[in-house]
Amino acid sequence: MTSTNQTRYPADGVTAPPAGPRPAGRPSSRRAETRRKWYEIIGLTTPALVVYVMFVLVPMGFAVYYSLFRWRGVGPPTEYVGMRNYVLAFQDPIFLDALRNNGIIVLGSLLVQGPLALGIALLLNRRFRGRALFRLLAFVPYVLAEVTVGIMWKLILTDGGSADALLRSLGLGGLVHAWLADLDIVIWTMLFVLTWKYVGFAIILLLAGLSNVPHELTEAAAIDGAGWWQIQRHVTLPLLGPTIRIWMFLSIIGSLQVFDVIWVTSVPAVRSLGASGTMATYMVDNGFFARLWGYGNAVAVILFVISFVAALLFQRFILRRDIEGAITGRAN
Repeated sequence: MTSTNQTRYPADGVTAPPAGPRPAGRPSSRRAETRRKWYEIIGLTTPALVVYVMFVLVPMGFAVYYSLFRWRGVGPPTEYVGMRNYVLAFQDPIFLDALRNNGIIVLGSLLVQGPLALGIALLLNRRFRGRALFRLLAFVPYVLAEVTVGIMWKLILTDGGSADALLRSLGLGGLVHAWLADLDIVIWTMLFVLTWKYVGFAIILLLAGLSNVPHELTEAAAIDGAGWWQIQRHVTLPLLGPTIRIWMFLSIIGSLQVFDVIWVTSVPAVRSLGASGTMATYMVDNGFFARLWGYGNAVAVILFVISFVAALLFQRFILRRDIEGAITGRAN
């Protein structure tokens, strides 16, 4: 006699296992997989988040706090002035000159470095003998340290320096100027030095973008009778658009925060008059050397807010299509 929970097969007499309910999926294993993914995300992002909080958010919080006081760096700040430091900054014509100089550098970077780097990149993308050497030479200035570049150009552009000697030897002595001391041209001298320093980065970035342009498209356009300029205008440049926009974003933020080259190259007396200074050099001059720590922190906060707003606006109105395309492509 057999149990009701067993079934005997008539052929071989083997007793089957007890019949039970059919498993309805594995929710516990799915939950474990979800937990494992979250543990991985937390474990990988926590170190970077801790570093970001400690070295970005916390210093910015202290900067905002100290900017509300008149403080000279000795002892705890006690004289609360509220927004007075910010008002004084925008009332100072030297700070407004520094803000104007940053705007000139931003526009100069976009209108001078961009077309120059694009033209050189298009030429270096063609096959010719010695192309690798020219690419290397184009990138060398960017590799040099900012202090090295500043000292080198300061020696070249000083009164009686190599630049003046070269112009006189070519019979162009009338073009000799006080490149670093003339209040009317010193900012354009700074823009020239910055262009020489950073155009190589734009060239390499654009060359990387050009390497991703399919040769089939340019060959098809050439077969259809398009000339070299027509190919670049209607095929290459549209496909190079995302790379150009990324470079524009980096150039704008870098131009707003530029410090090293300006600080080393410019003459302190001229910089103090606002002719060649930027917001970053103004911040150091007034916050560190003048020991107006509260005022210097206010300038730092202003610089951060301007850079942050510029980054948000650029991403919102210019990089939006690239970001949405990348997200859509990843989802597909």
